[in-house]
Amino acid sequence: MKTRAAVAVAPETDLEIQELNLDEPRPDELRVKMIASGVCHTDAIIRDQWYPVPQPVVLGHEGAGIVQEVGSAVSGFEVGDKVVIGPSFCSACKQCLSGHPMYCEIFYERNFGVQRGDGSTAFSTEDGESVGSHFFGQSSFAEYTNVPAHGAVKVPEDAPLELLGPLGCGIMTGSGAVLNVLKPKPGSSIIIFGTGAVGMAGMLAAKAAGASTIIMVDIVPERLEFARELGATHTVNSKETDPVEAVKEITGGGAEYALDTTGVPQVFSQMTKSLGVRGHGALVGAAKLGTEAPFDIGTLLVSGITITLVIEGDAVPKEFIPRLIALHQDGRFPFDRLTKTYPFAEINRAFADSAAGTTLKPIITF
Repeated sequence: MKTRAAVAVAPETDLEIQELNLDEPRPDELRVKMIASGVCHTDAIIRDQWYPVPQPVVLGHEGAGIVQEVGSAVSGFEVGDKVVIGPSFCSACKQCLSGHPMYCEIFYERNFGVQRGDGSTAFSTEDGESVGSHFFGQSSFAEYTNVPAHGAVKVPEDAPLELLGPLGCGIMTGSGAVLNVLKPKPGSSIIIFGTGAVGMAGMLAAKAAGASTIIMVDIVPERLEFARELGATHTVNSKETDPVEAVKEITGGGAEYALDTTGVPQVFSQMTKSLGVRGHGALVGAAKLGTEAPFDIGTLLVSGITITLVIEGDAVPKEFIPRLIALHQDGRFPFDRLTKTYPFAEINRAFADSAAGTTLKPIITF
């Protein structure tokens, strides 16, 4: 069948909306009519080749849609089901079997290989040229796409699909790092570096978990003000104030938990120094391959801190995404306040607004 899709053709170049051929779904796949897809920082860095992903390719990995066709080997799904699509994983390796599919031993191949295991792609041009597909198991910047069924999460019939796509990556990453990895106790303190969608999702999760001191750090005053509005108890403009000194003063020695959503080496270093004795910090921000960050092992040795590098919130999407939906419905996780919708034709404006920081979480609607 034919489908329109936004194709990444070169680094730092606008995506091109093209009409492509979409092949038949494999026995283990679903064909999904996309309703909406979030735009994530990872889409931008892959477009710009921070990671060596083959182009041309259809990106997008925060998709939500309606099942149109069910592969012959798939059970548990029917045509018409509403789904949010998460990352791909093998379901068979030690990490998948132990409940940590986001650390699948072939996660990179599955999500950045932009092809099926047999080397085929779902998309092609009229001339027969292969176009990369299955980015994060979905390539959701397309009106129709074929996805591995294991990555799809059924959601209730009344679920607002135009809103829920980012639960499959950006919102899951920030909130999952807090709820699944850091696990702040009620009454505890946490510092979060970065007030983008991932950082704000982490903040909302910390609030839902009962943290009583929530410190947000950024260099954009408007975002810090918005963080206060959403529940931050303290904000620090790191252009004006040393965040390490500020958090020690606020907490009386250092935060119990910390989250770095920036992937900036200097910020990572600040996070490690902001923790109190036996504090726990997590890094979720993506950096270019080979990026190294300073870590003062001499001074920090006696602090007993724990630092965890986290991918996709260490979530089990079929369990975690419904939990986030329930928290949202209960009014305890208002991530909808982070979003702004754009028509598919304006996808490049959504990328630009995200890069400029004027929109926290763009969502493309089809």
